[in-house]
Amino acid sequence: MEQWFRQKGAEYSYMATEQDNEASVRLFTSRCGYSKFRTPSLLVHPVFRHALKPSRRASIVRLEPRDAERLYRWHFAAVEFFPADIDAVLSNALSLGTFLALPAGTSWDGDVEAFLAAPPASWAVLSVWNCMDAFRLEVRGAPRLMRAAAGATRLVDRAAPWLRIPSIPNLFAPFGLYFLYGLGGAGPGAPRLVRALCRHAHNMARRGGCGVVATEVAALEPVRAGVPHWPRLGAEDLWCIKRLADGYNHGLLGDWTRAPPGRSIFVDPREF
Repeated sequence: MEQWFRQKGAEYSYMATEQDNEASVRLFTSRCGYSKFRTPSLLVHPVFRHALKPSRRASIVRLEPRDAERLYRWHFAAVEFFPADIDAVLSNALSLGTFLALPAGTSWDGDVEAFLAAPPASWAVLSVWNCMDAFRLEVRGAPRLMRAAAGATRLVDRAAPWLRIPSIPNLFAPFGLYFLYGLGGAGPGAPRLVRALCRHAHNMARRGGCGVVATEVAALEPVRAGVPHWPRLGAEDLWCIKRLADGYNHGLLGDWTRAPPGRSIFVDPREF
């Protein structure tokens, strides 16, 4: 695979595994020449049977792909793993939209250039990717008691949705997910606005018939605190990297194998 990477002009190869997968980590770091690189977190939230109430403290607008591209290039251009062909990502049929959250009462006339020239004190953005049309997941080996308890929460949630029971979806049969990518923002209110966006994405996934929504963020991601998730469903990842050639493109990031971790990473949904 590395030989093929070189033939295609790749400067680096990287792999991802869970931090506690000692056999995998030992194989790649001890025998294959990879270095431990980043420790992002996979944050997963179940999709309830009931819809979540939209936040009253945030206004959410949908961006056109071209406007989303401008915003992402402006905010993420120097972020690790940001794809040069972000326009192709945003225009892909599996990308269900990019959404911008602003504090409630903030005026928005659809002019992204004006936003970039004078952004509000706080804002947040994310895009939604439809993994369900690409693959399905399934949890196997769960005890019968756990399966029964999860089913009971769904029955109660369906019978009395006004109670807003945090019901557990049927993860024991093939289920789909929506992946949240391009997660970012700025300002002291950004985590709160991210939470509003995640609620919006949850309701999209509910209408789409998904079992969970998921995202992957850097350990130091500033808006991480705003992402609702169930730790039991997620994972702590480890990315390892290897430089394939003596010469490399310095670019904005320099030599990744020696670069300290930044606050954010951009996880390309095509690789999820």
